[in-house]
Amino acid sequence: MSKRLVVQKYGGSSVANVERIQRVAKRVVSYSKKGYDLVVVVSALGDTTDELIELADKINSNPSEREMDMLLSTGEQISVALLAMAIHKLGSEAISFTGAQVGIITDNSHTRARIIKINADKIKEELKKGRIVIVAGFQGVNLNQDITTLGRGGSDLTAVALAKELAADSCEIYTDVMGIYTTDPRIEPKAKKIKEITYDEMLEMASLGAQVMQPRSIEVAKKFDVPLHVRSSFNYKSGTMIVKEVKKMEDVLVSGVTLNKSEAKITLCDVPDKPGAAVQLFKELAVSGVSVDMIVQNVSHTRQTDISFTVAKADCSKAGKIAKMAAKKMGAGEVLVDQDIARVSIVGVGMKSHRGVAAKMFGILAENKINIEMISTSDISISCIIKKKDAEIAVKQLHAEFGLNK
Repeated sequence: MSKRLVVQKYGGSSVANVERIQRVAKRVVSYSKKGYDLVVVVSALGDTTDELIELADKINSNPSEREMDMLLSTGEQISVALLAMAIHKLGSEAISFTGAQVGIITDNSHTRARIIKINADKIKEELKKGRIVIVAGFQGVNLNQDITTLGRGGSDLTAVALAKELAADSCEIYTDVMGIYTTDPRIEPKAKKIKEITYDEMLEMASLGAQVMQPRSIEVAKKFDVPLHVRSSFNYKSGTMIVKEVKKMEDVLVSGVTLNKSEAKITLCDVPDKPGAAVQLFKELAVSGVSVDMIVQNVSHTRQTDISFTVAKADCSKAGKIAKMAAKKMGAGEVLVDQDIARVSIVGVGMKSHRGVAAKMFGILAENKINIEMISTSDISISCIIKKKDAEIAVKQLHAEFGLNK
């Protein structure tokens, strides 16, 4: 009978210092001793990635994306080597690899590369030798042999992709929280851990601000039906299972409330109301790699329109410059940039079969004198852009009124 294969991923907080690396090593070895084959994906230690970004900024405020990938990939290389050393000290066999060494091939999009294929032969060879295989998360290599990185949270994607490629029996995502919660417990202490959640709900929550997992990793897990177990590296309790379907999921109206304070709103005022006015703006944003999220356009009786859209705060400066150039070309008015906003969202598969959810959400915000600036909806979520100062009270009130405190 062949051994069961487990892919485990440990985030930066789980390997932030020597003590935590040793704790992870003990957990990994305990699995190995129970007879599991293990592939362990590791993120950079603690805040290493942020520190490297700050260091780069001191050298050059506009570095090449290729060199940023070269720099940022070193963080994971440190953590995999240290974890291998910790496992060796416990008397077990382990070997560490970079993403390139285990054949993670990506496209050429530096800092946000997509995985094209994985040649897992090297991993399989080492597993046959009885070794624990440790892989640097967040990175790969393109066909030109340049190192690439997979974007923020990319270690999740590495783990899910390897689990799929190796046909792993399970994929465990270890973090510093006990699992997925109904909202951020740091904002609402009454938040409850969710035992099971669907890929769709988790993808929506991750896309809307829940920072437990990278959205792209959940997309891949859903596509290839890779069950995920999100759990804490600080204890042995079970966490949250992310699966295709949850029993009685339609009975639960709202599964969670998310908050994202990392967006900015850009408004082009007095845009001439004629066909194609917005095309050039959004084309330029796309070419520059800026992802636009919510878009609202209001046409006035003067036949001029205001166009508002949101982007990630990290893209705000670039998007603002593009918007100003576009406004000048189309003969529009002022361009307003507002970074003092937040997005609050409710998510739940049950929304598909219940009416009046939006009205209830808007009513709760109105009762708390919270003004809504923009609204976006999907089958299983409703999002509102509000002022940042109102964000946390909005989360708490929505969490309570939709019965998530119970």
